[in-house]
Order: sequence, then C-alpha cells, then structure tokens
Amino acid sequence: MSRLKLGILGSGYLGGIIADAWKNGYLDEYELVGIAGRNEGKTKALAEKTGCRPCADVDELLALKPDYIAEAASVAAVKEMAVKALCAGTSIIVLSIGAFADADFYEEVKNTAVEHGTKVHIASGAVGGFDVLRTVSLMGDAVSGIETRKGPKSLKNTPLFEGHLMTDTEGTEVFAGNAKEAISLLPTKVNVAVAASLATTGPEHTKVNIHSIPGFVGDDHKITAEIKGVKAVVDIYSDTSAIAGWSVVAVLRNLVSPIVF
Repeated sequence: MSRLKLGILGSGYLGGIIADAWKNGYLDEYELVGIAGRNEGKTKALAEKTGCRPCADVDELLALKPDYIAEAASVAAVKEMAVKALCAGTSIIVLSIGAFADADFYEEVKNTAVEHGTKVHIASGAVGGFDVLRTVSLMGDAVSGIETRKGPKSLKNTPLFEGHLMTDTEGTEVFAGNAKEAISLLPTKVNVAVAASLATTGPEHTKVNIHSIPGFVGDDHKITAEIKGVKAVVDIYSDTSAIAGWSVVAVLRNLVSPIVF
C-alpha cells in the first residue's frame, strides 16, 4: 500500500515534535515530503534531520502534492495556507485554531472544503474531549463554558494584565464574558476558547472566565457542556506546549487507523 504524503507547516518546537514523531515511527503510514517554515535555518535543519525537502513557503510545499499538511505555525499561517491547500486537494490539520475566530474566514474554509472534497481536521491542542462535549451539545439545548487558570506572567502584553497581579496573594478573575468577546480581546491567545466553542454551543453562547493565580505555572482549562441530566467536564492542566504538537500526531494516527478513538 502506498503511503500518504505529509507536509508540515512550521519548523519550530511544535513542528519539530511532529517531524520527530514521524522519524521515530509513529506515522509509518505517511511519507514526509516537505517542511515549510519562516526560519530558513531551522527549516533546513529539520528537513535534513528527517530526509525531506525544506520549503521556503506554502506554495513550494503544495507543489509536492501532499495529501495532508499538518500546521504548527501561527494564525497568520493558517489564513495564508488553508484555502490554497484545500483548493489544491490537500486536507489540513490545524493547530492554530484561533484563525477560525474570524467567522467569515471560517465559512470560506468550510465552503472551500466542501467544494473540493477536502477536509479540515482540528487538533485538540492543549485540551481534548471534544467528542464528548460535542455529543452532549447535540443532545439538547446545552450550556457550555470554559474556566481558565493562568499565572500572571502569562497575561503580560495582553489587555487583561494589570501590575497588581504580580503582587496579589489571591486569585483574581480578569475576564468574564463569552468566547466571542474573549476572541475579540485576545485574538492570538484563545485557541482553547475557539475550539471549545466550535465543539459546543458557538462563540456567542460559550461562557469564558479567566483567572490569574499567583505563582501558578502553566494553564488549566476546565470545559463543560451540560443539558438536563447530562454534564460533561473536561479538565486539562499542562505546563508545556508539547501536548499541542502531540495532538497533531494523534490526529494523523487516527486518520489511518482501522479503529478510530
């Protein structure tokens, strides 16, 4: 059986995790044909390590005719790549889910995929459990929410940061609203809110609460979807972004597995 062609968009830490997983035999059903990234040196080094072609941009990567592109780059990269890839017959695995906070872009991507018979697979990133959250939301008029705990340092350079957070001795709620409002306020830092709202009740109906916790390291996301008689709770803590890269590997493995989880 011929192997599926795989391209990776992003040659940083997360792209490296996907490439290493391929090299170490986790993705034997795929042929890694190319890696594209903004940093020429990192891209060449990663391509040399895995024996594939370094690509200067997504157009060069698409010229290799991959069946799938695994994105581990940025929201901007998704916006540049998604429609091009889908039109070219390449399905995509998206990690930078914040790109879909743009409702018009989301609709364009969805319609393009339908038109060209391709698919967009949303990687779970730093959270998971989207299957059960989506199931509960299909069962009835669900209520969904996300409660996030973060350290104050991680809020720096965002509209939510205030100096007193660094010296507070107790937790502070720094945001309360819906996912649409959170996305508008923090467009590059709300992949979890975007993904959870798409999997449940939508950005306008998914409540979001963000708390600054003194001394807290990492991120803790507690996502709920609830109807009468059924409540699903997914609570994920991580102090490393590595789980995001491995979530792409999990999607790729599921795509070719005879038994799908």
